[in-house]
Amino acid sequence: MLKVDKLIIGFDNALRTLLAPANTSRPVPGRNLPENELSEAEKRESVALMRINHVGEVCAQALYQGQALTARNVAVQQALNQAAREETEHLAWTERRIAELGGRKSFLNPFWYGGSFTLGLVAGVLGDKWNLGFLAETERQVEAHLADHLRRLPYQDVRSRAIVSQMKVDEACHATMAISHGGGELPLPVKLAMKLGSKTMTRTAYWV
Repeated sequence: MLKVDKLIIGFDNALRTLLAPANTSRPVPGRNLPENELSEAEKRESVALMRINHVGEVCAQALYQGQALTARNVAVQQALNQAAREETEHLAWTERRIAELGGRKSFLNPFWYGGSFTLGLVAGVLGDKWNLGFLAETERQVEAHLADHLRRLPYQDVRSRAIVSQMKVDEACHATMAISHGGGELPLPVKLAMKLGSKTMTRTAYWV
């Protein structure tokens, strides 16, 4: 059974993720780059893509927190918590960039958080091998999404591009970390289901 103190910490983390401004210990990538002029259409595209990325970081926070609660190995818990701290920085970067562009975050963030937290709990219950395997596959798919966003972001939106580029590097490191700690390869049907869920989330977050 989960300890009460862990549940309290998890609830506090949820409130912080959804309601409080995220903090970053690293400088925001691209902070010294110029804010180039964007057309209205380009700005809308940048806002929509950064909103998707922000939702992805909300989901990552929830996923890591759920996985850490049910992970059996202390080293795995520590690795998940460290990755979650880095994802908090991504949350801060995307949040600030959306504000700079005059956009808004997704109205469905509480829904995204709840669903991802539940997935994290389930993955942890299955055991550390599958817990970490789920994490590795998630990060691979996120890295692919970010690569696609780099192709779609307006070329002159150098600040958004710098943030997404650094996020892509970090996500690849998280996937490598999960494998190095014993993550297993997920069955193909599970990977396909994850891709389907991810497509649903990204298409919805683009607009809502």
